[in-house]
Amino acid sequence: MRELTVVDARELAAAYAAAQYRVAVDGDTLPLRVGHRASDLEAYWPADCYTFLTAWNPASAPHSDTANEAADALLVQRLDRDGIARLPGWAEAPDGEWHEPGWLLGNLDELSVDNIGREFGQAAVLHWRHGQAARLRMLVERPRDCDPADPGLAFTDWVDDVVTA
Repeated sequence: MRELTVVDARELAAAYAAAQYRVAVDGDTLPLRVGHRASDLEAYWPADCYTFLTAWNPASAPHSDTANEAADALLVQRLDRDGIARLPGWAEAPDGEWHEPGWLLGNLDELSVDNIGREFGQAAVLHWRHGQAARLRMLVERPRDCDPADPGLAFTDWVDDVVTA
């Protein structure tokens, strides 16, 4: 597992929460947003719970396409080895300045989700139960100046909820 150092975890969480996510299912592209239900997606691809993750840009630091594609290939091998069902997707900033491919996974428990995210150096993943709003799971410590009641982060869970300076 990689140790992550994130300069501003609160700002990063807000950016991830505002990002636009999309999943490709049977020729359609379905939206996925933190804080919103994914009813169409869930109807197309039933599961008890869902996870969106990527292997691109570990620690939220830009990497070359070559490095990102290699990390993604390792993630795909890991998912295949474990028999984890997946659909292709991507995440992007609302202004289009940032874009990276990822995968929608079905039926993984939170511990497995967190472990795979950390294994691939990710600061966050999306995870939610069928019928509920998509939630952001930050895999880094919650900073001291981050109020968990902040409405902009209402659908954010800090997995390592140890307050840091």
